[in-house]
Amino acid sequence: MNVQQKKENLRRRIWKLLTEKGVAIHPLPCFGRIPNFKGSYEAAKNLSETEEWKNAETIVCNPDFAQRWVRFLALKEGKVVIMATPRLKKGYLILHPQEVKGREKVASTIRGAFRFGKRMEGNVKPDLIVTGCVAVDLKGNRLGKGGGYGDREIRKFRETFGHILVATTVHELQIVENIPTEPHDEKIDLIATPERVIRLYPTSCSHGIDDSSDGQNVC
Repeated sequence: MNVQQKKENLRRRIWKLLTEKGVAIHPLPCFGRIPNFKGSYEAAKNLSETEEWKNAETIVCNPDFAQRWVRFLALKEGKVVIMATPRLKKGYLILHPQEVKGREKVASTIRGAFRFGKRMEGNVKPDLIVTGCVAVDLKGNRLGKGGGYGDREIRKFRETFGHILVATTVHELQIVENIPTEPHDEKIDLIATPERVIRLYPTSCSHGIDDSSDGQNVC
């Protein structure tokens, strides 16, 4: 079995697991998507309480439902949000918090982002990238829905501006032991779940630092 087949099998296993456990929420079915999950707000809230988030003035975030609350909290806290359009068909949209004040909930949706955002012209350096995942492991590997768009989004900014921290919000059930990888796959640095935050750097530590254990190294 080649790597792509292994990846697809893992995606299907996670989609099935989230469905059977009643964790997947609108839009359903979650198959073929970055799955939205119960606790996505809590995961976004946990991310928003990290120093990495607090120090970021501009955030890139994927357009999926699972990360809607990430976009909402960023705008609510006065951060500039850069959102990739679905499948990158229309490039990137940029939302300025002062232009959506009081309308952050609507602006954090895909439809709202198209309504209130503007096409990003040129290159804007983000301080943090938030990406959606079907699954992640504690080595920093991520598994998207199979289109390669997440890797392209991350690579665009890293190739232009150097290494930029990448975070994701997922359910605990999306954390797996190992994800098959290919040379083009981009890595993540931080995982936020509804229960905890796991830092996957410095890279010498394969299990990162778990904020739920008072910042103790959990290698």
